Amino acid sequence: MKIDRDAVVGNLGAEWASISELLGGLSAQDWKAPSVLPGWSVQDIVAHMIGTESWLDGQDPPEPGLDPMSLPHVRNEIAARNERWVLSIRPDDPARVLDRFREITDRRLAALRAMSDEEFHRPSWTPAGEDTYARFMRIRVFDCWLHEQDIRATLDLPGHEDGPVAEMALDEVAGAIGFLIGKRAGAPDGSAVALRLTGPVRREYHVEVDGRAKVVDPPSRPATTTVSMTSSLFTRLTGGRVDPASRLTEVELAGDPDLGRRIALNLAFTI
Repeated sequence: MKIDRDAVVGNLGAEWASISELLGGLSAQDWKAPSVLPGWSVQDIVAHMIGTESWLDGQDPPEPGLDPMSLPHVRNEIAARNERWVLSIRPDDPARVLDRFREITDRRLAALRAMSDEEFHRPSWTPAGEDTYARFMRIRVFDCWLHEQDIRATLDLPGHEDGPVAEMALDEVAGAIGFLIGKRAGAPDGSAVALRLTGPVRREYHVEVDGRAKVVDPPSRPATTTVSMTSSLFTRLTGGRVDPASRLTEVELAGDPDLGRRIALNLAFTI
């Protein structure tokens, strides 16, 4: 199904506006707080988003004074590129970082709005493999929303956990559910899984394993196991942001408890 350009661009604009508003209320101490992401402060998360949008704007990352691959949290070339931007922006004061965030997101939003439909839907590399530029931008909605939640989790400032942007972020995650349940959790052939998100975003996914696991609607048979949790916990787990073993008490299981537990423990899929 063709991705809705207006929805993607609109949600990117809304997400960047939400982040901008959040950042505008932070103290200098908040900006420097060690984040939930290893090796990064809140400011570093913002620097990462600036870097990605600057790269999409055609800018090359500065060369830092050290090899990013020497850092323990940098494990691949994409992470190394991200780290080059983070390291180059780290000395800036928070006011300048916020200005840079607003400048680059304004420029990117204007560029996206000016694109023709042909340009927006052209074939493109994406972090999920070869697809279209439209898919890449939907991934940007997910990625930026997830980083907003990283900042909020770090500073205990919950918010923006539902609405159109959160819904679109979950749309991106939904494409991996079959893989997570079939491959990562090892759901056996013939099994059926119901995954229920109880809010703030309410969703229900049904996965059946017949040779391979796939999401089905409607299901053709009763669930072997049902796994229920909040959409907030689900996105933290799929983003690899929290230790799943420490959050099992927040997951409700019905049916086969062993399969349900394996699913809850194996939802992380982002790089």
